Amino acid sequence: MRHLVIDSFGFTDLADHAGPGDDTVFVAVRSSRAVGWYGPLAEPVARAVRDLAPVLAGADATDHEGLQDRLAQSAPHSRAGSWAVGALDCAIWDLHARAEGRPAAGLLTAEPLQHRITAYSSWLTRDLAHPATADLVPEISAQGWAFTKWGLRNHPGASGGALAETLHAGATAEPVAVDAVGTWPLALAAEFAAAADPTALVWLEDPAPTHDPRAYQNLRTLPLAVGERLTLTDDAPTVLAGIRPAALTLDVVGCGGLTAARRILARTTTPVFPHGRSLQPALHLAAACPDRVLAVEYRQQWEPGRQTLYAHGVEPDRGHLTLPTVPGLGAAPRSASC
Repeated sequence: MRHLVIDSFGFTDLADHAGPGDDTVFVAVRSSRAVGWYGPLAEPVARAVRDLAPVLAGADATDHEGLQDRLAQSAPHSRAGSWAVGALDCAIWDLHARAEGRPAAGLLTAEPLQHRITAYSSWLTRDLAHPATADLVPEISAQGWAFTKWGLRNHPGASGGALAETLHAGATAEPVAVDAVGTWPLALAAEFAAAADPTALVWLEDPAPTHDPRAYQNLRTLPLAVGERLTLTDDAPTVLAGIRPAALTLDVVGCGGLTAARRILARTTTPVFPHGRSLQPALHLAAACPDRVLAVEYRQQWEPGRQTLYAHGVEPDRGHLTLPTVPGLGAAPRSASC
């Protein structure tokens, strides 16, 4: 395709269509032939995007590798900076794919696309330690998801043995994934590893608040998942070599966008299960790389409302999601005025 010159940017805020605390800002990247979108973004990320976007003026939107490097060199070395790079990168992929009249996944591979995407159900506001959650596990599992994921946070008076008992009570029918959301101290993790039955776990996700491999030494008898917090400043292969997880749960936008995610997949062999906060680009990564991306996360408590902000939202069907057929990422807002 001939050059697709980026000439301007814009933003639209759908706060009137969202609930309190929801992400609502969309960024538009424009050329003379198409407009690319990505969102919704939290306001701190949107501010970083506003500061960063001008470095793309006059650039060729089809040069994804070159633009990734340009963005990374100009962005602040922070979590918001990495998210800003990822948001702009995804908007550029949307622009490129819209200009070509095809789904973004079709630009990521020359192979046939996987249009029906396997998903797993995540409901982190439902902690397994709450008695009502254990009753909910079989009901959600019966909906056809690849598996289910629940919260298993540290709480006052918690012990590793008690958390293991909580896991076993929730995994009576089939294994479950649990997310500790970075709340476990080292001693609690060691106690849990000694008491937990690994066959009850799909994985234990993010027990520690960082990727320091020392925090995972006592957990290597269990299937682990990490990666949601990876940013452009992290070297993913080094992180994975130190922890040796069973699953890489990278956030496609948070790690730097589709271009960064594609680079990570080329340098690792760990099975990928993208974080659900960036569901739209995750679907395209899964459609293009079904041998590497085994399932995407569908966040039960947030995603239904989030999808109402898009012009073409997606809905689960018996534990699967369908790749949008509209050109681009399917990330255009329901109102494209900006």
